[in-house]
Amino acid sequence: MVKKGKTYADKLLADKKFKKDFDIEYKNLMISEKIAELRHKAHLTQEQLAKKVHTTKSAISRYESNNYAGYSVSLLQKIAVACGADLRIGFVIRHDGKKMVI
Repeated sequence: MVKKGKTYADKLLADKKFKKDFDIEYKNLMISEKIAELRHKAHLTQEQLAKKVHTTKSAISRYESNNYAGYSVSLLQKIAVACGADLRIGFVIRHDGKKMVI
C-alpha cells in the first residue's frame, strides 16, 4: 500500500480558522450554484426570474455569485416557488467527527 503525503490543501484545512472560513465560502458557493441550476432547469433567464420574485436581474446575478452571503429563507423560498420547486432545509449534527443528517 502506497502512503500518500499530505497535499497543500490538507495542510491548509488543518488550520481551524482557515477551515472555518473555507466551509462558510463553500456553503455560499453551493447555494449560489443551486440557485443557478434551479433557474436553468426552470428554463428561466435571470431577468425572467427577477420579474417573478420582484427584484432586479443584477440581484439575481448577485444571488448566483459565490460572493453573496445574505441569503434568507424567505428569499430562497421565493426563488424556489418562482422556479416551480420546493425549498428544503436540513440540519447536520456533528458528533465525534461523524455527521448525522436530520
